[in-house]
Amino acid sequence: MGAPAIVIASAHHAVELGEAFARYEREYDVRLVGDEVTAKATAKDLMGSGHQVALFVIDSDHDQDKLYALIGGTRKVVPTARRLIVSHISRFREDNQTFRHAVAAGKVDALLLMPQGPRDEEFHGAVGEMLNEWNATVATPVVENVRIITPEKDALTRELLDYLSRVGLPAGVHHPDSEIGRAVMENCPEDEGRWPVVSSLVGWCGHCPSVRALAHQLYGRPDDIELDEVVDLLVVGAGPAGLAASVYASSEGLSTVCLEAEAIGGQAGTSSMIRNYLGFPRGISGMRLAQRARGQALRFGTRFFTGWPATAVTPATDGGAHVVHTEGGDVHARTVLVATGVTYRRLGVDSLEELVGRGVYYGAAMAAARELAGDHVVIVGGGNSAGQAAVHAARFASSVTLVVRRPDLTATMSSYLINEIEWNPRITVRGSTRVVDGGPDDVGHLAWLDMEDVGSGTHERVEARGLFLLLGAVPECGWLPESVVLDTNGFVLTGRDIPREHWADDLPPVDLATTLPGIFAIGDIRSGSMKRVASATGEGASVVSQVHTYLA
Repeated sequence: MGAPAIVIASAHHAVELGEAFARYEREYDVRLVGDEVTAKATAKDLMGSGHQVALFVIDSDHDQDKLYALIGGTRKVVPTARRLIVSHISRFREDNQTFRHAVAAGKVDALLLMPQGPRDEEFHGAVGEMLNEWNATVATPVVENVRIITPEKDALTRELLDYLSRVGLPAGVHHPDSEIGRAVMENCPEDEGRWPVVSSLVGWCGHCPSVRALAHQLYGRPDDIELDEVVDLLVVGAGPAGLAASVYASSEGLSTVCLEAEAIGGQAGTSSMIRNYLGFPRGISGMRLAQRARGQALRFGTRFFTGWPATAVTPATDGGAHVVHTEGGDVHARTVLVATGVTYRRLGVDSLEELVGRGVYYGAAMAAARELAGDHVVIVGGGNSAGQAAVHAARFASSVTLVVRRPDLTATMSSYLINEIEWNPRITVRGSTRVVDGGPDDVGHLAWLDMEDVGSGTHERVEARGLFLLLGAVPECGWLPESVVLDTNGFVLTGRDIPREHWADDLPPVDLATTLPGIFAIGDIRSGSMKRVASATGEGASVVSQVHTYLA
C-alpha cells in the first residue's frame, strides 16, 4: 500500500493550492486535478491500486451544482476521507453564507480561506487537525506503540484494541507466525500459547489477560503513591468532569491524584467527533479532547492511575483524611471528588449478551467499526453519543440503522447531530423500535437481529454484523459510604437537592457538596446533571473553589 493521498480539485487556483500543499508531499501522495470528473476518477484509481485517500480539497470556484455533485461523489467513493472546501479571498464572505449549512450538516468537514502566501499556519493547523483525526480513526498505524500477538482476533483482543484507541495509542495485531509476531515472541517465549501477548515500546512484554492488566502496565497502580502522603484532592473518575477538576485544582496548587477505572476520557473518550464543544469550530474527537486535558493536568502536577476502580471509602475522623480503597492500594486525601460518570445500561437479551465482543459492543467501540466495512450496523440509543457513533460507523458500514424507543430523536439529541444524521444517506432512524433478539453465524459472530415495534408488537428480522449499544445512564455508587445520600435512581445528591433533614444548622451544603463533609460530586454521576461534556467540564472547574473553601 502506497502513501495516503490528498486530492485537490481546483479549476482556477491550482498553482496557489499546489504551492500550499507542497509541504505534505513527503508523506502524502498529493494529486492536483481540474474538475469533478477527474477528481472522482482519480479517487477510484487510487483506491483500486491499494492507496487510501485521506483528504479531498475542493476549490469553491466550481459551478455550484457541480461542486455539490463533487462533494457527494467523493463521499460515495471514499466515505472515510475528510472533505475540505477552500475559498479564494474574493469570494470567502459569500461562500461562508453559502456553505454554512453544508459544514453544519457534516457534508464537508471545514470551509477555509485559501492561503494568501507562504506559512499560513492557521490554514495548515486546520488541515493538520483533519489529517490527524483521519490517521487516528482510519489509517493503519505506521508506528505501533503497542503490538498484540494472537492467532485469533477474539473478544479480548478487540477490547484491548478499543481501550488503546480510547487512550490514543496506535496498535497493531499480528499472528504469532508473522515476522513481527516471531520477533516479539523471542523476547517473551515463556508466554507462548497464552494469548494474547502484548508488547509495548516502553519495554515490557507478556501475556495480557485483561484490559485492567494493560492499564496497569501503561499507567501504574495506586499503591505507587507514598504511604505517608495525604493529597489535597483525590479525583475519582477521569472523564471530562474529573479531568477539568484535575487541571484547575493542580494549577491552583492543590496536590491532586486522579483515579480512573478504565480509560482516560470516560464515555466521552469514545466519541468520534464532538462538534459543539466551545473553542473547536471544526470539532474534536473525545479521545483527543481527553488526552489534551490529561496532558494539561500532568503539566500542572496531577498524578494519574488507571485500571483500579474505587471499592470503598473510609470517611475522615477527628480532622484526619478520607481513605479511598482500591484492590491495588489506598489513597489518603483531605477531599474526595466523585466524578465516576455512568455506565451503559445492559440490553438484557441473553442471546446477544453471549455475543459481546463478537459483533455486539457496549459503547461506540470505534476500533470495531473499522472492521465492519460494507456491512449493515445497528446502533441502539438516542443520545449524542449514539448519534456520534452512527456518523462514525457510516464512514465504514454500507448502512447504519439507529434504533430508538421514542418516536424520533428530537427529545434526546442535539439539533446539529439530528441534521447530520438526516442528511447522511447511509443512516436510517427507526423510531418506536427495540432490539429483542439476535443470533450468530457459523463461526459465532453476530449475523441477525430481531426488531420489535413497541406500538404494534410486530417483529422483523434483519441481517446485521454489528450492534452497538448506548442505552443510557446507570450509576455505580456502591463503593460510597451510606452517609453519602443518593436519589431514588442511585445518583449522588448535592447542594440544595439534598433533603432538608441532612442540612447542617438548617443550611444546605454548597452546590456540589454531598452529605459527607469533604466529599463532592460532579458530572454525570450527580443527580440532576445535564449529561453533556461542556456542563461536566464546567462543574469540574467550579468545584475547585468549593474545595479551597473547605480546606481553608
